[in-house]
Amino acid sequence: MTDTIRSDSTRASAAPATKPARPHFSSGPCAKPPGWSPDKLATAVLGRSHRSKLGKARLQHAIDLTRELLKVPDTHRIGIVPASDTGAVEMAMWSMLGARPVQLLAWESFGEGWVTDAVKQLRIDPEVLKAPYGEIVDLTQVKPSHDVIFTWNGTTSGVRVPNGDWIAEDREGLTFADATSAVFAMDMPWDKLDVTTFSWQKVMGGEGGHGVLILGPRAVERLESYTPAWPLPKIFRMTKGGKLIEGIFKGETINTPSMLAVEDYIFALEWAQSIGGLDALIARSTANASALGRIVAEREWLDHLPADPAIRSNTSVCLKLVTDADAEAQSAMVKKMAALLEAEDAAYDIAGYRDAPPGLRIWCGATVDTADIEALGPWLDWAWEQVAAA
Repeated sequence: MTDTIRSDSTRASAAPATKPARPHFSSGPCAKPPGWSPDKLATAVLGRSHRSKLGKARLQHAIDLTRELLKVPDTHRIGIVPASDTGAVEMAMWSMLGARPVQLLAWESFGEGWVTDAVKQLRIDPEVLKAPYGEIVDLTQVKPSHDVIFTWNGTTSGVRVPNGDWIAEDREGLTFADATSAVFAMDMPWDKLDVTTFSWQKVMGGEGGHGVLILGPRAVERLESYTPAWPLPKIFRMTKGGKLIEGIFKGETINTPSMLAVEDYIFALEWAQSIGGLDALIARSTANASALGRIVAEREWLDHLPADPAIRSNTSVCLKLVTDADAEAQSAMVKKMAALLEAEDAAYDIAGYRDAPPGLRIWCGATVDTADIEALGPWLDWAWEQVAAA
Protein backbone atom coordinates (compact mmCIF):
# COMPACT_ATOMS: atom_id res chain seq x y z
CA MET A 1 0.00 0.00 0.00
CA THR A 2 1.37 3.39 -0.95
CA ASP A 3 0.60 6.79 0.44
CA THR A 4 -1.86 7.51 -2.35
CA ILE A 5 -5.04 9.08 -1.03
CA ARG A 6 -8.43 7.62 -1.87
CA SER A 7 -10.24 8.59 -5.06
CA ASP A 8 -11.17 12.22 -5.70
CA SER A 9 -14.82 11.49 -5.00
CA THR A 10 -14.07 10.73 -1.36
CA ARG A 11 -11.31 13.23 -0.72
CA ALA A 12 -11.72 15.86 1.97
CA SER A 13 -10.99 18.86 -0.26
CA ALA A 14 -12.17 21.41 2.29
CA ALA A 15 -12.35 21.58 6.03
CA PRO A 16 -15.42 19.68 7.27
CA ALA A 17 -18.39 21.72 8.42
CA THR A 18 -18.91 19.85 11.70
CA LYS A 19 -16.35 19.67 14.48
CA PRO A 20 -16.28 17.42 17.52
CA ALA A 21 -18.14 19.28 20.26
CA ARG A 22 -15.37 18.35 22.68
CA PRO A 23 -12.13 17.80 20.74
CA HIS A 24 -10.28 16.39 23.76
CA PHE A 25 -8.68 13.11 22.69
CA SER A 26 -5.54 13.20 24.85
CA SER A 27 -4.44 9.94 26.46
CA GLY A 28 -3.67 11.70 29.72
CA PRO A 29 -4.83 13.84 31.24
CA CYS A 30 -7.96 12.67 29.44
CA ALA A 31 -11.22 14.43 28.60
CA LYS A 32 -13.35 15.63 31.49
CA PRO A 33 -16.72 13.91 31.93
CA PRO A 34 -19.59 15.39 29.89
CA GLY A 35 -21.13 18.32 31.73
CA TRP A 36 -18.04 19.05 33.80
CA SER A 37 -17.21 22.63 34.81
CA PRO A 38 -15.12 24.00 37.69
CA ASP A 39 -18.11 25.56 39.41
CA LYS A 40 -19.68 22.12 39.84
CA LEU A 41 -16.92 20.90 42.15
CA ALA A 42 -17.54 20.77 45.89
CA THR A 43 -15.32 23.33 47.61
CA ALA A 44 -16.06 23.11 51.34
CA VAL A 45 -12.84 21.19 51.98
CA LEU A 46 -10.59 23.65 50.15
CA GLY A 47 -8.33 25.53 52.54
CA ARG A 48 -8.86 22.83 55.17
CA SER A 49 -6.35 20.26 56.35
CA HIS A 50 -6.52 16.93 54.59
CA ARG A 51 -6.25 15.45 58.07
CA SER A 52 -9.30 17.31 59.34
CA LYS A 53 -12.48 15.32 59.87
CA LEU A 54 -13.89 16.75 56.65
CA GLY A 55 -10.69 16.19 54.67
CA LYS A 56 -10.41 12.53 55.68
CA ALA A 57 -14.11 12.03 55.01
CA ARG A 58 -13.76 13.30 51.42
CA LEU A 59 -10.72 11.12 50.82
CA GLN A 60 -12.59 8.13 52.23
CA HIS A 61 -15.56 9.02 50.02
CA ALA A 62 -13.30 8.90 46.96
CA ILE A 63 -12.03 5.48 48.07
CA ASP A 64 -15.56 4.18 48.72
CA LEU A 65 -16.82 5.36 45.33
CA THR A 66 -13.80 3.76 43.65
CA ARG A 67 -14.57 0.44 45.34
CA GLU A 68 -18.23 0.60 44.39
CA LEU A 69 -17.67 1.54 40.76
CA LEU A 70 -14.82 -0.89 40.11
CA LYS A 71 -16.55 -3.67 42.07
CA VAL A 72 -13.44 -4.18 44.17
CA PRO A 73 -14.11 -6.86 46.82
CA ASP A 74 -13.86 -6.06 50.52
CA THR A 75 -10.79 -8.31 50.70
CA HIS A 76 -8.81 -5.65 48.81
CA ARG A 77 -7.56 -2.37 50.23
CA ILE A 78 -7.62 0.88 48.25
CA GLY A 79 -5.27 3.77 48.97
CA ILE A 80 -4.58 7.18 47.46
CA VAL A 81 -0.82 7.63 47.10
CA PRO A 82 1.65 10.23 45.78
CA ALA A 83 3.06 10.69 42.29
CA SER A 84 0.38 9.37 39.96
CA ASP A 85 0.43 5.81 38.58
CA THR A 86 4.23 5.84 38.49
CA GLY A 87 4.35 6.49 42.22
CA ALA A 88 1.87 3.69 42.90
CA VAL A 89 3.79 1.17 40.78
CA GLU A 90 7.19 2.05 42.22
CA MET A 91 5.81 2.12 45.76
CA ALA A 92 4.69 -1.49 45.27
CA MET A 93 7.88 -2.61 43.52
CA TRP A 94 10.23 -1.14 46.11
CA SER A 95 8.17 -2.53 48.99
CA MET A 96 7.47 -6.07 47.78
CA LEU A 97 9.97 -7.26 45.19
CA GLY A 98 12.97 -9.38 46.09
CA ALA A 99 11.11 -12.05 48.04
CA ARG A 100 11.00 -14.45 45.08
CA PRO A 101 11.95 -14.54 41.36
CA VAL A 102 10.43 -11.86 39.13
CA GLN A 103 9.19 -11.70 35.54
CA LEU A 104 8.56 -8.41 33.78
CA LEU A 105 6.37 -8.23 30.68
CA ALA A 106 6.98 -5.25 28.42
CA TRP A 107 5.33 -4.26 25.16
CA GLU A 108 5.43 -0.47 25.41
CA SER A 109 7.24 2.40 27.09
CA PHE A 110 5.75 2.21 30.57
CA GLY A 111 6.41 -1.53 30.80
CA GLU A 112 9.96 -0.76 29.69
CA GLY A 113 10.16 1.74 32.55
CA TRP A 114 9.35 -0.95 35.11
CA VAL A 115 12.06 -3.11 33.53
CA THR A 116 14.55 -0.29 34.04
CA ASP A 117 13.50 0.05 37.68
CA ALA A 118 13.91 -3.66 38.35
CA VAL A 119 17.17 -4.14 36.43
CA LYS A 120 19.08 -0.92 36.99
CA GLN A 121 17.68 0.43 40.26
CA LEU A 122 16.62 -2.57 42.35
CA ARG A 123 19.07 -4.91 40.56
CA ILE A 124 17.02 -8.02 41.24
CA ASP A 125 18.01 -9.77 37.98
CA PRO A 126 14.46 -10.39 36.71
CA GLU A 127 13.45 -12.42 33.69
CA VAL A 128 12.23 -9.99 31.04
CA LEU A 129 9.76 -10.90 28.28
CA LYS A 130 9.48 -8.23 25.59
CA ALA A 131 7.39 -7.64 22.49
CA PRO A 132 7.57 -4.76 20.00
CA TYR A 133 4.97 -2.01 19.86
CA GLY A 134 1.68 -3.39 18.54
CA GLU A 135 2.35 -6.91 19.78
CA ILE A 136 2.18 -8.76 23.09
CA VAL A 137 4.40 -11.35 24.73
CA ASP A 138 3.53 -15.05 24.87
CA LEU A 139 1.49 -15.11 28.06
CA THR A 140 1.85 -18.89 28.35
CA GLN A 141 5.47 -18.21 29.35
CA VAL A 142 4.41 -16.52 32.59
CA LYS A 143 5.54 -18.59 35.58
CA PRO A 144 3.13 -18.93 38.52
CA SER A 145 6.13 -19.30 40.84
CA HIS A 146 7.33 -15.78 39.98
CA ASP A 147 6.12 -12.32 40.80
CA VAL A 148 4.95 -10.80 37.49
CA ILE A 149 4.73 -7.12 36.57
CA PHE A 150 2.82 -5.99 33.48
CA THR A 151 0.69 -3.22 31.99
CA TRP A 152 -2.90 -4.37 31.58
CA ASN A 153 -3.37 -1.83 28.81
CA GLY A 154 -0.38 -0.29 27.06
CA THR A 155 -1.23 3.40 26.91
CA THR A 156 1.52 4.07 24.36
CA SER A 157 1.04 0.99 22.17
CA GLY A 158 -2.71 0.40 22.06
CA VAL A 159 -2.20 -3.20 23.22
CA ARG A 160 -4.00 -4.80 26.14
CA VAL A 161 -4.04 -8.26 27.65
CA PRO A 162 -7.17 -9.98 26.29
CA ASN A 163 -8.28 -11.27 29.71
CA GLY A 164 -6.93 -12.66 32.96
CA ASP A 165 -7.20 -16.34 32.03
CA TRP A 166 -3.41 -16.64 31.77
CA ILE A 167 -2.97 -15.81 35.46
CA ALA A 168 -2.89 -19.00 37.55
CA GLU A 169 -5.35 -19.21 40.41
CA ASP A 170 -2.85 -21.26 42.44
CA ARG A 171 0.08 -18.94 41.73
CA GLU A 172 2.81 -18.58 44.32
CA GLY A 173 4.03 -15.19 43.12
CA LEU A 174 2.21 -11.87 43.12
CA THR A 175 0.68 -10.14 40.11
CA PHE A 176 1.44 -6.43 39.73
CA ALA A 177 -0.91 -4.85 37.17
CA ASP A 178 -0.29 -1.31 35.95
CA ALA A 179 -3.91 -0.69 34.97
CA THR A 180 -3.87 3.08 34.60
CA SER A 181 -5.57 3.14 31.18
CA ALA A 182 -7.63 -0.01 31.78
CA VAL A 183 -9.66 0.47 34.97
CA PHE A 184 -13.15 1.95 34.49
CA ALA A 185 -13.08 0.71 30.87
CA MET A 186 -12.37 -3.02 31.15
CA ASP A 187 -13.39 -5.85 33.46
CA MET A 188 -10.67 -6.49 36.02
CA PRO A 189 -10.47 -9.99 37.57
CA TRP A 190 -9.77 -8.92 41.12
CA ASP A 191 -9.20 -12.48 42.32
CA LYS A 192 -6.25 -12.66 39.90
CA LEU A 193 -4.76 -9.26 40.77
CA ASP A 194 -2.65 -8.85 43.90
CA VAL A 195 -1.41 -5.32 43.21
CA THR A 196 -3.27 -2.95 40.89
CA THR A 197 -2.37 0.67 40.20
CA PHE A 198 -3.85 3.57 38.28
CA SER A 199 -4.05 7.34 38.18
CA TRP A 200 -7.41 9.02 37.89
CA GLN A 201 -6.10 11.44 35.25
CA LYS A 202 -6.51 8.63 32.72
CA VAL A 203 -9.88 6.96 32.22
CA MET A 204 -11.84 9.32 34.50
CA GLY A 205 -10.27 12.55 33.27
CA GLY A 206 -9.21 13.73 36.73
CA GLU A 207 -6.49 16.21 37.55
CA GLY A 208 -3.02 14.64 37.77
CA GLY A 209 -0.56 14.05 40.57
CA HIS A 210 -2.17 11.24 42.52
CA GLY A 211 -2.06 7.47 42.22
CA VAL A 212 -4.37 4.76 43.45
CA LEU A 213 -2.99 1.52 44.87
CA ILE A 214 -5.23 -1.53 45.30
CA LEU A 215 -3.82 -4.41 47.36
CA GLY A 216 -5.24 -7.91 47.57
CA PRO A 217 -4.75 -10.04 50.69
CA ARG A 218 -1.69 -11.82 49.28
CA ALA A 219 0.04 -8.47 48.74
CA VAL A 220 -0.72 -7.44 52.30
CA GLU A 221 0.72 -10.73 53.50
CA ARG A 222 3.91 -10.02 51.55
CA LEU A 223 4.20 -6.56 53.05
CA GLU A 224 3.81 -7.85 56.59
CA SER A 225 6.15 -10.82 56.21
CA TYR A 226 8.97 -9.45 54.06
CA THR A 227 11.48 -6.63 54.47
CA PRO A 228 13.37 -5.63 51.30
CA ALA A 229 17.16 -5.34 51.34
CA TRP A 230 17.16 -1.74 50.13
CA PRO A 231 16.12 1.42 51.99
CA LEU A 232 12.59 2.73 51.43
CA PRO A 233 11.81 6.44 51.04
CA LYS A 234 9.14 7.70 53.41
CA ILE A 235 6.52 7.97 50.67
CA PHE A 236 6.97 4.25 49.85
CA ARG A 237 6.55 2.92 53.39
CA MET A 238 3.32 0.99 53.92
CA THR A 239 4.17 -0.90 57.11
CA LYS A 240 5.24 -0.03 60.63
CA GLY A 241 6.47 -2.62 63.09
CA GLY A 242 5.70 -5.38 60.61
CA LYS A 243 2.04 -4.38 60.23
CA LEU A 244 0.26 -2.61 57.40
CA ILE A 245 -0.40 1.07 58.03
CA GLU A 246 -4.15 0.79 57.66
CA GLY A 247 -4.67 4.55 57.69
CA ILE A 248 -3.28 4.82 54.16
CA PHE A 249 -6.33 2.88 53.01
CA LYS A 250 -8.78 4.93 55.05
CA GLY A 251 -8.06 8.37 53.66
CA GLU A 252 -4.92 9.15 55.69
CA THR A 253 -2.58 9.86 52.81
CA ILE A 254 1.20 9.61 53.15
CA ASN A 255 1.76 13.18 51.99
CA THR A 256 -0.48 16.17 51.40
CA PRO A 257 -2.89 15.62 48.50
CA SER A 258 -4.55 18.29 46.41
CA MET A 259 -8.07 18.33 47.76
CA LEU A 260 -9.16 20.16 44.62
CA ALA A 261 -7.90 17.20 42.58
CA VAL A 262 -9.71 14.84 44.96
CA GLU A 263 -12.97 16.75 44.47
CA ASP A 264 -12.43 16.65 40.72
CA TYR A 265 -12.08 12.85 40.93
CA ILE A 266 -15.19 12.59 43.10
CA PHE A 267 -17.14 14.55 40.48
CA ALA A 268 -16.07 12.05 37.82
CA LEU A 269 -16.97 9.09 40.02
CA GLU A 270 -20.41 10.51 40.80
CA TRP A 271 -20.97 11.18 37.10
CA ALA A 272 -20.10 7.54 36.41
CA GLN A 273 -22.62 6.44 39.01
CA SER A 274 -25.29 8.63 37.45
CA ILE A 275 -24.98 6.99 34.02
CA GLY A 276 -25.06 3.40 35.25
CA GLY A 277 -21.70 2.61 36.82
CA LEU A 278 -18.96 0.36 35.49
CA ASP A 279 -21.10 -1.41 32.89
CA ALA A 280 -22.03 1.95 31.37
CA LEU A 281 -18.42 3.12 31.38
CA ILE A 282 -17.26 -0.03 29.62
CA ALA A 283 -20.08 0.28 27.10
CA ARG A 284 -19.14 3.89 26.32
CA SER A 285 -15.47 3.02 25.82
CA THR A 286 -16.35 0.05 23.64
CA ALA A 287 -18.72 2.16 21.53
CA ASN A 288 -16.04 4.81 21.07
CA ALA A 289 -13.41 2.29 20.03
CA SER A 290 -15.87 0.65 17.64
CA ALA A 291 -16.69 4.01 16.06
CA LEU A 292 -12.99 4.72 15.56
CA GLY A 293 -12.55 1.21 14.21
CA ARG A 294 -15.14 1.92 11.52
CA ILE A 295 -13.29 5.10 10.60
CA VAL A 296 -10.04 3.17 10.24
CA ALA A 297 -11.66 0.42 8.18
CA GLU A 298 -12.98 2.95 5.68
CA ARG A 299 -9.59 4.54 5.03
CA GLU A 300 -6.74 3.08 3.02
CA TRP A 301 -4.16 5.41 4.53
CA LEU A 302 -4.86 4.48 8.16
CA ASP A 303 -4.60 1.25 10.15
CA HIS A 304 -4.37 -0.03 13.72
CA LEU A 305 -0.88 -0.43 15.16
CA PRO A 306 -1.85 -3.77 16.80
CA ALA A 307 -2.69 -6.18 13.99
CA ASP A 308 -4.57 -8.60 16.26
CA PRO A 309 -8.08 -7.31 17.15
CA ALA A 310 -8.10 -9.46 20.31
CA ILE A 311 -5.40 -7.32 21.93
CA ARG A 312 -6.50 -3.87 20.74
CA SER A 313 -7.24 -1.33 23.44
CA ASN A 314 -10.66 0.25 23.78
CA THR A 315 -9.16 3.32 25.45
CA SER A 316 -5.78 4.39 24.07
CA VAL A 317 -6.24 3.43 20.43
CA CYS A 318 -2.95 3.64 18.53
CA LEU A 319 -2.97 3.98 14.75
CA LYS A 320 -0.33 3.97 12.03
CA LEU A 321 -0.09 5.68 8.65
CA VAL A 322 -0.15 3.36 5.65
CA THR A 323 2.53 4.99 3.53
CA ASP A 324 5.88 4.25 1.91
CA ALA A 325 7.45 7.19 3.73
CA ASP A 326 10.26 6.37 6.16
CA ALA A 327 9.90 6.74 9.92
CA GLU A 328 11.38 10.24 10.02
CA ALA A 329 9.02 11.48 7.33
CA GLN A 330 6.06 9.81 9.01
CA SER A 331 6.94 11.45 12.30
CA ALA A 332 6.94 14.85 10.59
CA MET A 333 3.60 14.08 8.97
CA VAL A 334 2.04 13.11 12.30
CA LYS A 335 3.28 16.28 13.97
CA LYS A 336 1.88 18.40 11.16
CA MET A 337 -1.48 16.61 11.23
CA ALA A 338 -1.75 17.08 14.99
CA ALA A 339 -0.84 20.76 14.70
CA LEU A 340 -3.36 21.36 11.92
CA LEU A 341 -6.16 19.72 13.87
CA GLU A 342 -5.31 21.59 17.05
CA ALA A 343 -5.24 24.90 15.19
CA GLU A 344 -8.75 24.18 13.89
CA ASP A 345 -9.96 23.10 17.36
CA ALA A 346 -10.95 19.80 15.77
CA ALA A 347 -8.72 17.48 17.82
CA TYR A 348 -6.22 18.04 20.61
CA ASP A 349 -3.17 15.95 21.49
CA ILE A 350 -3.55 13.02 19.09
CA ALA A 351 0.07 12.50 18.08
CA GLY A 352 1.48 9.15 19.18
CA TYR A 353 3.76 8.81 22.18
CA ARG A 354 7.29 10.05 21.58
CA ASP A 355 8.92 6.61 22.00
CA ALA A 356 6.31 4.74 19.95
CA PRO A 357 6.37 4.20 16.17
CA PRO A 358 5.07 7.29 14.31
CA GLY A 359 1.29 7.40 14.32
CA LEU A 360 -1.85 8.78 15.90
CA ARG A 361 -3.18 8.00 19.37
CA ILE A 362 -6.83 8.73 20.03
CA TRP A 363 -8.36 8.32 23.45
CA CYS A 364 -11.67 6.44 23.42
CA GLY A 365 -12.34 6.20 27.15
CA ALA A 366 -15.77 6.69 28.69
CA THR A 367 -15.53 10.45 29.18
CA VAL A 368 -15.40 10.89 25.39
CA ASP A 369 -18.70 11.05 23.47
CA THR A 370 -19.13 8.69 20.53
CA ALA A 371 -20.52 11.52 18.40
CA ASP A 372 -17.20 13.32 18.76
CA ILE A 373 -15.28 10.24 17.60
CA GLU A 374 -17.58 10.01 14.57
CA ALA A 375 -17.11 13.72 13.80
CA LEU A 376 -13.34 13.26 13.93
CA GLY A 377 -13.18 10.99 10.85
CA PRO A 378 -13.60 13.68 8.16
CA TRP A 379 -11.13 15.88 9.99
CA LEU A 380 -8.53 13.14 9.88
CA ASP A 381 -9.08 12.93 6.13
CA TRP A 382 -8.66 16.67 5.82
CA ALA A 383 -5.41 16.72 7.82
CA TRP A 384 -4.05 13.71 5.94
CA GLU A 385 -4.74 15.42 2.62
CA GLN A 386 -2.74 18.46 3.72
CA VAL A 387 0.34 16.48 4.69
CA ALA A 388 0.19 13.92 1.89
CA ALA A 389 0.00 16.67 -0.72
CA ALA A 390 2.90 18.63 0.75
